[in-house]
Amino acid sequence: MDVPNSDGLQLVVSVRSVTSEELVPAGTRSVSVFLVNHRRPSPDQKRDAAYAFQTNLIIQTADSFVPRPNLRGRDGDDWDEKVADLQYRDDYEYAVGHNVSAIAVANPNGGCQEVRTAWIPTADVEKVIATQVKNVEVGMEALAAAPTAETLRNLLSPMVSAYSQWIDEQRVKCPTGQKRLGVAKDLLDRAGIAKDRIAAGLKVLDDPQVLDAFRIANRAIALAIRQRATHKKNITPESVAPPTWRPFQLAFLLMNLVGIANPEHSDRELVDLLFFPTGGGKTEAYLGLAAFTLVLRRLRHPGIDSAGLSVLMRYTLRLLTLDQLGRAATMICALELEREQDVEKLGKWPFEIGLWVGQAATPNRMGKKGDNDENSARSRTIAFQNNDRKPSPIPLENCPWCGTKFNRNSFQLLPNPDQPIDLRISCANRRCHFRGDRPLPVLAVDEPIYRRLPCFMIATVDKFASLPWVGETGALFGRVERHDKDGFYSPVYPGRGKALDADLPPPDLIIQDELHLISGPLGTMVGLYETAIDALCSREINGQKIRPKIVASTATVRRATKQIQALFGRNEVDVFPPPGPDRRDSFFAKTVPAQEKNARTYVGIAAQGRSLKVVLLRTYLALLGVAQKEWLVAGGDKNPDNPADPYMTLLGYFNSLRELGGSRRIVEDEVNSRLIGYSKRKRVGKSSGLFADRKIDDEPEELTSRVSTSEVADTKSRLEATFDQKERVDVVLATNMISVGLDITRLGLMVVLGQPKTAAEYIQATSRVGRDEERPGLVVTLLNVHRPRDRSHYERFFAWHATFYRAVEATSVTPFSPRAIDRGIAAITVALARLGHSGMTAPLRAIDILQHRNELNFVIDAIALRAEMHDKELDAGDAEALRQKVRGRVQDLLDLWVRIAGEKINLQYQREVGEAPPLLFDPLDPELEKKPLEERKFKAQRSLRDVEPTVNLWVRNPDGFEVEEEEL
Repeated sequence: MDVPNSDGLQLVVSVRSVTSEELVPAGTRSVSVFLVNHRRPSPDQKRDAAYAFQTNLIIQTADSFVPRPNLRGRDGDDWDEKVADLQYRDDYEYAVGHNVSAIAVANPNGGCQEVRTAWIPTADVEKVIATQVKNVEVGMEALAAAPTAETLRNLLSPMVSAYSQWIDEQRVKCPTGQKRLGVAKDLLDRAGIAKDRIAAGLKVLDDPQVLDAFRIANRAIALAIRQRATHKKNITPESVAPPTWRPFQLAFLLMNLVGIANPEHSDRELVDLLFFPTGGGKTEAYLGLAAFTLVLRRLRHPGIDSAGLSVLMRYTLRLLTLDQLGRAATMICALELEREQDVEKLGKWPFEIGLWVGQAATPNRMGKKGDNDENSARSRTIAFQNNDRKPSPIPLENCPWCGTKFNRNSFQLLPNPDQPIDLRISCANRRCHFRGDRPLPVLAVDEPIYRRLPCFMIATVDKFASLPWVGETGALFGRVERHDKDGFYSPVYPGRGKALDADLPPPDLIIQDELHLISGPLGTMVGLYETAIDALCSREINGQKIRPKIVASTATVRRATKQIQALFGRNEVDVFPPPGPDRRDSFFAKTVPAQEKNARTYVGIAAQGRSLKVVLLRTYLALLGVAQKEWLVAGGDKNPDNPADPYMTLLGYFNSLRELGGSRRIVEDEVNSRLIGYSKRKRVGKSSGLFADRKIDDEPEELTSRVSTSEVADTKSRLEATFDQKERVDVVLATNMISVGLDITRLGLMVVLGQPKTAAEYIQATSRVGRDEERPGLVVTLLNVHRPRDRSHYERFFAWHATFYRAVEATSVTPFSPRAIDRGIAAITVALARLGHSGMTAPLRAIDILQHRNELNFVIDAIALRAEMHDKELDAGDAEALRQKVRGRVQDLLDLWVRIAGEKINLQYQREVGEAPPLLFDPLDPELEKKPLEERKFKAQRSLRDVEPTVNLWVRNPDGFEVEEEEL
């Protein structure tokens, strides 16, 4: 069909029958409409005249279009797909673009009678907010002041009643289809279990110690929130509004009270997965549970027996670790002030927090004079004391209690700078509680951590690779024998201090944040090492094996039960808040329309015939220029509440360091130089344009793995500064480091270069912007039409974003796969034998396997049992075969260890004491190749991320010349 008055444009329509009457109504047709340009090419001087610009196709029909059938979750056994099929039952895709994006205009009452093309598609992702429940007291200080358990139940039981009523209402609204009805009923049954657990939590408050711990935890969290609200503001804690819980946070705390208070209860073995969108308040929920756990341990074990590590919080990325350290440290400071007010009740040993991560972030050794170790705490502290513009010795730049920046007097090496054993951290603010003789309860050096045993520890999962290498790590699991005023001592230090009556209790609570990151090769190795961690954390009470309570959190996950079983060996998982039949309402969380709360707007850009770098250049210029114009119009830096402020900082996201590196040059050169005169870019006939001239920083900031921890912390701090301050940031370029842990409310603008490899990564990364309640977030995604995946996302932009949580991929964790066993079985065998038997812990005790071999059969049993139960999809025969295989491998390793020890005069685990040969070797140690084949079996990783050695690759063309990276 010719387009009238178009001089050569034609509409080509293709109509095909759809034969599957099972999926669509009989008589349904598939229609494709193309706009084809048959104009004759013009001479070069006028070639634009033959083009058709900004074309738009709109199709309207009297009857509704038939939605494209979605076959996911239709007939499979995947539980997540069945739930998605139920929850997204009213979300349809009516049209897909070809080289352009397609948008369906939905009718208010359902159906669609109009579809149209869009060159720059947009999609709004609505906000999920925590709902408020009527007549429930959520004030932390009000709950802390409740005199009795009955008073607390009266304040909180309306939540249980309202939840019960909501479940009943949802049962009436369930869909009628048999398959979906079954799934809906199952979801509501799970919600009923959560309701009963919340009620059980209220009941357990009858225990006076549980009641006391609950009240003290509420008081401490409230005090910490008040303190953090004063940071960088000229206000007092008393002037801050009374802190409150969101109902889902309070419900999560209540439902976990039983599992913590009664270790023998079945809830203890249950893994609770806190599933809430980013920025929803997950951190406060599990910090509340952590505070309760810490206080209850002090009340239950008076005196020195309550010391030791109680709460272990684990992360995968240092940015996330650093962000949570500040929040958790403030809470620990609040608990320490509580303890000082009642030493009789909460014990003489202080509440302390430890940061246990790699030496890139914290000094792992105290150091001494003359050791020439620039990474030691001594070297870093002296460097900072000589010049406090250098990075702080620890990854905290400010006091976690009052927010004052640390200076050169904040760090002391004790007892003397030449042979220090402690790094004391004090605040520089004279009015702060934690100054002078009352140091901050923060430990960030490995050696004091092993001795002081902080009650709360933040660690990266990587750090557990040190278990077989470092005997002192056993102390973290309560494996200590002696103590004095300076701390506790494991069998590595015989004779120090006075003897304890028994080991300290092992950790009570393990918090695994951002569970979705524990996947792939890293997750596989973590799952294997978790075998040793779980065994070391276990104890017996009344003949029953007691393991720590595990709590995990994420905003994007699929097949969580399978992943958790492989990681933690637990086969029961409860997701909280339990999803309902309607994805927009789970009682504790609701999705609100854009008319009520600002949504996050996504914009897709794909340019045919233009390189992605050109698209990036044009996009950065336009966004930076127009933000400057609007900022000036709104009053510039004279307006402290400038509405354009969130969009003055552009956060650029890249899928790889290579892409970021090339784009960095564009920002430094072309963006910088062109922006200075960008106001001259105007439409024809217009006196003023959309843009203003702007001078940005010569070098953009960077948040990537190649930047030091101190620079990451500094950039994070500067990103919080509004644009009227000197520390402001114009452009920051980042990789997936920011996907978790970058919680900065003011950020409002992000540009994503290329569709990230996974939907989870895309959701997590883009959720870093648009967190301000008053100002919407804008995400501009630049897509490469020559990449099939990018093209698909562009052509289905609107429909895909409407359901992108459904697209989250399942993660893979295979800790007992053959390659994983080859890599890690020796490490966990040695770790469990060394740390699980006190006679084997000291460095030179590796030789003592000759005496203790028969006492180490528990190592074989623990690892073999874990292998058998790590995957419930294995049938009984395969599970038994795997158990026997692993059992044989571990037994052979222990017997081989005996033979190696029998041939040596001395044997140590690694080279640390004298000249005794080592048992363990790093897989990349050049000495390994010189060793006999049997000794090579004792390989242990220093990092769980070192999955394969790095390989350099040079590409040469047929003439022998090296091909540059840009040409690949």
